[in-house]
Amino acid sequence: MPNADKGRVPAERSRRVSRWFDPRGIAPGQLAFVLHRITGLGLVFYLYLHLAVLSLLARGPEAWDRFIDLAKTTPILILDVVLIFGLLFHALNGLRLTLVSLNMGVRRQTALFWGAALVTVVLTAVAGWMIFRM
Repeated sequence: MPNADKGRVPAERSRRVSRWFDPRGIAPGQLAFVLHRITGLGLVFYLYLHLAVLSLLARGPEAWDRFIDLAKTTPILILDVVLIFGLLFHALNGLRLTLVSLNMGVRRQTALFWGAALVTVVLTAVAGWMIFRM
């Protein structure tokens, strides 16, 4: 009966995988790494989406007007706020990484990360308020 356990994931291994998504105990450097990668991939996805949207200009004013009507809906405006968060975090964390790579602020990496996160949240909140106020 050696094949009876075939296809089952050992309990120890499944616990390791579940820890990937557990934010407790994650170091700020690891969190910065993960968020930087996610926001970078999101920005690349947005770039291609943006190019696809711009291609609507070639289809005439009616297609563009339909897109503008869609872009003013609440779900799309929420995605705009998410885009602003990703852009700000990626830029500020990239600045932090540059400083650390230049051996400036190496001892203050954690403070720089939390500072970048705080500035990102504040500026995203302001941008979100401005977007939904319109």
